[in-house]
Amino acid sequence: MRFSTTTEGDYQIYAGAVGGQRGDGFVATVVVNRVRGNVDKPREAYRDEMLAGGHRWPSPEAARLYAVAKAREVIRMEQHRLAC
Repeated sequence: MRFSTTTEGDYQIYAGAVGGQRGDGFVATVVVNRVRGNVDKPREAYRDEMLAGGHRWPSPEAARLYAVAKAREVIRMEQHRLAC
């Protein structure tokens, strides 16, 4: 499992690449936490552990790039999907 972290506005994006069960590529996964605007502590706003229906990406970097792009899309254009 390989992760990267980036910030988008009030949100922290944790993008990951998880190796396929049969060694056949990497599955993109993402967790988005709201880090600003909360009184107490960061809160999970969005999670998807099998982006693109479990599509296998050829490299961990490709999976992470897709995860970050999807998280940014949710934050910018689909805020109704965010829990907070």
